[in-house]
Amino acid sequence: MDDVLIVGAGPTGLVLALWLTAQGIKVRIIDKKAGPGDTSRAMVVQARTLELYRQLDLADTLVAQGHHMAAINMWTRGKPAARLVFGDAGKYISPYPYPLVYPQDHHERALSDRLTGMSVTIERSTELLSFEQNDDAVTARIRRADGGEETLTSRYLAACDGARSTVREALKLGFEGGTYRSVFYVADVKLSGLQRPEEGHVSIEHGDFVLVLPYGTEGRSRLIGSIDDARAERAEELTFDDIHQDAIKRLGVTVDEVTWFSSYRVHHRVADTFRRERVLILGDAGHVHSPAGGQGMNTGILDAINLAWKLAAVLRDEAPDALLDTFDKERRGFAHTLVKSTDRAFTMMTSGGTVADFLRVNIFPHIASVAFKVEAAREAMFRLISQTSLVYYDSALSEGEAGEVKGGDRLPWVRTAGGDNFEPLPSIGWQVHVYGTPRPELKAWCLHRGVALRDYPWEADYAKAGLAEDAAYLLRPDTWVAIAEPEGRVEPLEAYLAERSLKPRAATPTTRA
Repeated sequence: MDDVLIVGAGPTGLVLALWLTAQGIKVRIIDKKAGPGDTSRAMVVQARTLELYRQLDLADTLVAQGHHMAAINMWTRGKPAARLVFGDAGKYISPYPYPLVYPQDHHERALSDRLTGMSVTIERSTELLSFEQNDDAVTARIRRADGGEETLTSRYLAACDGARSTVREALKLGFEGGTYRSVFYVADVKLSGLQRPEEGHVSIEHGDFVLVLPYGTEGRSRLIGSIDDARAERAEELTFDDIHQDAIKRLGVTVDEVTWFSSYRVHHRVADTFRRERVLILGDAGHVHSPAGGQGMNTGILDAINLAWKLAAVLRDEAPDALLDTFDKERRGFAHTLVKSTDRAFTMMTSGGTVADFLRVNIFPHIASVAFKVEAAREAMFRLISQTSLVYYDSALSEGEAGEVKGGDRLPWVRTAGGDNFEPLPSIGWQVHVYGTPRPELKAWCLHRGVALRDYPWEADYAKAGLAEDAAYLLRPDTWVAIAEPEGRVEPLEAYLAERSLKPRAATPTTRA
């Protein structure tokens, strides 16, 4: 019997397979497509995703192959209106103070190659036909690439099969939300004449806007815009020549070549639940929203990393099955928040009407320019877009407060003399961080409990980041703070684990290709 059957080999499914395999969990991953995608809508890998990719030594690979987008330039009426510099905004927040432009098809290949290096085969052209579950297992019927059918059994099933999820529909889960009036288009093009071609650009004109994301070399860029007039009714028939190009032309560029064009309707929906007994719902199968801010793919990846350590703990009898309920609580809660925020941004950019058009062209760029000159506003915007502000305060796994850091917070990132305080986190497991001097009894407790202890000599920069001297921060395997104990005492940490029936496994080196 397999531990987990993963349905869907997009970024969400691939990351789930990688993180489970790295923790010794036996997976089987199937996908009805013949191979990784050769086109992609998702283009941006956010800072929080890259931080977590360090656990499997993946971040450097993507950073080396991707394009660092240091700034976004806003244009109106063919003139520069604002310049938003990400490096300045995130330099004290993350080791990756920029959005990384890295097309999803390249991303999927990188993840697939790593999974192959870990001796896991992605079963392509393989379709889930049906499944049923009982108290102990899930039994699924699949059709293989050769047309033959197979019945297999696994402890859990993870649905990573996209917005039209077969699994979600079979469970008859609600998928409440709606569909925007506008149709979205994406196009891969070769441009010439673009000012600052290494940076991103947003051109806003009356009745039209376009986002330009550079990637690769020789002027290769991704164009993203909307279609909100009568042409939207025949979106499937449109070509690049059919769309309004006022915003593109106002950038003073020439489109020399179009290598790919696609249009699609944008939805905003969240499933009723992300868990139904032994079936878990992740990624687009559980939530879809506008592409504003480049959040979709990253949210699915963080779903997978959140679930992976919890599934591994339950399967290894290191936690009760109830731990999986926190996956639904934490990730569905964030999905609802994300849908609301991206809905506001998308609506602002695509709303029709004279007033909305005036605000979009004349007011919004000015506000953005002024706000980005204020350090606190720059940092707040970076934290939101990069998902480094994602917290789990309402989770049953979050407790305590030390300094400005609470249970449920992402551990603040701080540079150290030898690198940064995220460097000791290249493996998947529970850890305690102490900034200052750990109590002797805490050292003994960590040794007894099998929890890695990482202590750092106190520096003023830790206080600036909100950390408290000599406090103990117990980190979950996904590096969010589980409990913050201001005095560094053992008793609250022991009570935290005992109350939740958690038996942590020490952080040990993960399997790498």
